[in-house]
Amino acid sequence: MLDPRLLRSFVAIVDTGHFTRAAERLGMTQSTISQQLGRLEESAGHPLIDRAARPVRPTAMGERLLGHARRILQLDAEAQSLLKDPAGTAAISIGVPEDLATRSMAQGLARFAASNSRIRLDVVTGLSRDLASRYRQGEFDIVVVKEDQPAPDCRASFPEPLGWFAAPEGAVEMCDPLPLVTFPVGGLYRETMFRELEAAGLRWYVAFSGSSLQSVLAAVSAGMGLSLLPLSVTPGQGLRRLDGMGQAAPMVVSLYAREDNEPIGALVELIQAVLATR
Repeated sequence: MLDPRLLRSFVAIVDTGHFTRAAERLGMTQSTISQQLGRLEESAGHPLIDRAARPVRPTAMGERLLGHARRILQLDAEAQSLLKDPAGTAAISIGVPEDLATRSMAQGLARFAASNSRIRLDVVTGLSRDLASRYRQGEFDIVVVKEDQPAPDCRASFPEPLGWFAAPEGAVEMCDPLPLVTFPVGGLYRETMFRELEAAGLRWYVAFSGSSLQSVLAAVSAGMGLSLLPLSVTPGQGLRRLDGMGQAAPMVVSLYAREDNEPIGALVELIQAVLATR
């Protein structure tokens, strides 16, 4: 591997045509720059500078090396500049349920990123129970989850009203048993849905289980079944609210943060403001 310091001396000698001028350019003595050239020539196994020429010039092998030497020095300078730039070197991990990873949330995080280039935001979406478990295990710095009741260390919480929805056409709610569109096992709405229907003495079966909010909304809109959904996600989705299914108790959206340093505090305030406007 060729030492960039030796290559820098070689290039300076070629550019100036003189050992003394090259030494002055690099801020070293003439003997030092001569020693560095000698070490490079020893490593290369060939003379690289014709010392008898006036001004001195590269040998044939030196000419072959020169272009590569300049590129190596350019890459070395770029690497050093990159290492001095702190952009993206500090990570903050955030867990958010899929339906809360909205455009307004993304815009808020974008504003934070624009004013904090040193910080990289690692955002993960998923089911609330999984996100909460991973937060308790130390995987996230900040997490937003949906739950029945907030824990004592909750930074902020907001009500999440729920409602029953079906396709705009048809009367799927008249079926017996009722076909349901649900999230996967472990999803909060799924268990709440089952509990509400069983309390009402209604029979049901899972007709469709979707792993994403969009798949659940699409299945309900297509008439595959009815579902219990947050009111905040249904506008503009072509769904019909079922008023005769009873009133499900609202959940809460809870915000948790592990530390209380300045960047995390700023993010908590930002996320809290976004959630408050839903």
